[in-house]
Amino acid sequence: MTRFRRLSIPGLIEITPARVGDHRGWFSEVYRRAAFEAEGIAIDWVQDNQSFSAEKGTVRGLHFQAPPTAQNKLIRVVRGAMFDVAVDIRKGSPTYGRWAGVELTAETGNQLLVPVGFAHGFMTLAADTEVLYKVSAPYAKADEGAFRWNDPALGILWPDLGRDPILSDRDREAPLLADLQSPFVWEG
Repeated sequence: MTRFRRLSIPGLIEITPARVGDHRGWFSEVYRRAAFEAEGIAIDWVQDNQSFSAEKGTVRGLHFQAPPTAQNKLIRVVRGAMFDVAVDIRKGSPTYGRWAGVELTAETGNQLLVPVGFAHGFMTLAADTEVLYKVSAPYAKADEGAFRWNDPALGILWPDLGRDPILSDRDREAPLLADLQSPFVWEG
């Protein structure tokens, strides 16, 4: 049976599908619409994405996509491990600017549901980490946004891997959250 664990910020949910195994390996039903709907999660997924990070300590994020193509995301690791983070950027939210993080690993098969109105990012904890994620809207470059992964105002407790993280120029030069004009509004 799939377990749904609500995190400290409403809307963020860690999902751990059951695995059934024997001497050959295991089987897991990683997504079943009816199970999600029974938990109050009714999302129409329209696209699956995959990313690969060759080196441990690779950081991607913090990213979001603004309306009209804002995205819910369901993220899981199929090889390796990562520290996955979501930050509430809904104006007026009692948790605006707060973050929650979960270690996702291929070994545990756990997933993170990141709803619209949150920025998302991760740091790989193993070399050759592969991530699969479902999204509820297609990618639209015109709607993409980002802010700095290590913004001191956020206080994200990223793992200390004893080395500098590997970043894209875009992520290294992203603005601070204080400079963001969030396109999201909390609807209480």
